[in-house]
Amino acid sequence: MSPSPQLAAARATSDLDVPPAGAQEPAGHPDRVRATARIRAAHNGRVTTLPQLRSDGPFHLRRLRTDGNAAKVGIIGAMSAPLGGDRLTLDITAEDRAELEVTTAAATLALRGPTTDAATYDVRLTAGEHAHLRWLPQPLISAAGSNLHQTYTVELAATSRLVLREEQLLGRANEEPGHLVSRILVHSAGRPLLDQHTAYGAPEPGWDGPAVLNGHRATGQLLIVDPRLNVRRDPVLLGEGTKDGCAVLAPLAGGPALLATAVAPTTSTLRELLDEAHALAR
Repeated sequence: MSPSPQLAAARATSDLDVPPAGAQEPAGHPDRVRATARIRAAHNGRVTTLPQLRSDGPFHLRRLRTDGNAAKVGIIGAMSAPLGGDRLTLDITAEDRAELEVTTAAATLALRGPTTDAATYDVRLTAGEHAHLRWLPQPLISAAGSNLHQTYTVELAATSRLVLREEQLLGRANEEPGHLVSRILVHSAGRPLLDQHTAYGAPEPGWDGPAVLNGHRATGQLLIVDPRLNVRRDPVLLGEGTKDGCAVLAPLAGGPALLATAVAPTTSTLRELLDEAHALAR
């Protein structure tokens, strides 16, 4: 996760934020980091508090100011991570009636490490009854030579709400991406809602072909789960007929939930497509 001196208000990452290939990598990373950072939000009857905020390894957690009764946490990278062989976990819980938003200060940069073993980056999200959890990080960049397995494991109560956004940039400027495998596993009220697996970069077959990314290098998803959703019956296609990417917003069978999937040539265009899908869903 790229280090930052301070965490300002969350902002969209432009293409200028992406480090070029061959840039000097941050030093000071120990071999095979094992780290688990924890965030727990609880509602005290008036506002959401943060009874647990435990930083670890590359994850430095900071409370952010908010307007209203919600809590907001920013994650600052304390060292370069994930690298090959790292085992990183974020455990985030919004208890009953809590409202929590979690973001990152900068893009997460997956790099080649001292070993060719895959790094793992597990994000565990849990939301209780009538809780509202928003996971809105900056993009994940898969640099050349990196090998990363990322997993989202989400457990939702029947009345909880979720906004989960993931954005991935495959390779920095003028370089091929590393190997990136991602899985999103969501249960709502104990029932499966979404189980999705994607894989990009060598040695995956056909990942860059017309049936998958069609030459695009930015891809991402937006998952919205909300009992109040007025779910559309038919998928909606956004950006059709342009060279600047496209997105599809579709209902999930176990809803009420909507999933937007987008591909684009740049991270800024990808964010615009996902923002458009979010506005349409609302």
